[in-house]
Amino acid sequence: MQTAPFIAVARHRINLDGEGVVTLACFGGCPLRCKYCINPQCFEPHDSWKSLTAEQLYEQTKPDELYFLATRGGVTFGGGEPLLRTAFIREFRALCGDLWTLSVETSLNVPEQAVKDLLPVINHWIVDVKDMNPDIYASYTGKENTHVIQNLKLLAENTQPQHVTIRLPIIPNFNTETDRQKSIGQLRQIGFDKFDLFDYTIKK
Repeated sequence: MQTAPFIAVARHRINLDGEGVVTLACFGGCPLRCKYCINPQCFEPHDSWKSLTAEQLYEQTKPDELYFLATRGGVTFGGGEPLLRTAFIREFRALCGDLWTLSVETSLNVPEQAVKDLLPVINHWIVDVKDMNPDIYASYTGKENTHVIQNLKLLAENTQPQHVTIRLPIIPNFNTETDRQKSIGQLRQIGFDKFDLFDYTIKK
């Protein structure tokens, strides 16, 4: 039985983090070090997180099954980086069955095998690309985006475009609308056409 650390499990999110009624389950741990991280608690010591088995998470979410089925909702795995916990997510899918919508909010900055492991079980991919420009990406996240681009191509080859949402923010002091339009052009060439465009609001 897989056990994983969670920083939060939030039920009854409506049309947030996916369609319909959604439970957002956020794992601890992340390969990136984004300058404006919205979940810095994912870097706290492990003993500050709550450990759950896949069965325990299923028992927490099972009471909302009617809502999930009626609204095409389900469970969205976020973080942190959910693709660091592929075995857990696969085990959860085996418990909940095929009718729930399972989504991931991911940077895709993980080895290719992690994406391959989840292709059979994830219905919707929400990919936080940041920016396709490698210099901008590295400056903001502290990491290269080589894995990201490889995994985007893998997704494009193995999923339908409507099942992937690409998040492209304007990040103050890091990129511009011109940069974002360049990213959109590159992503369209790969095969994506569903974009979530927004601006980061940085607290002074």
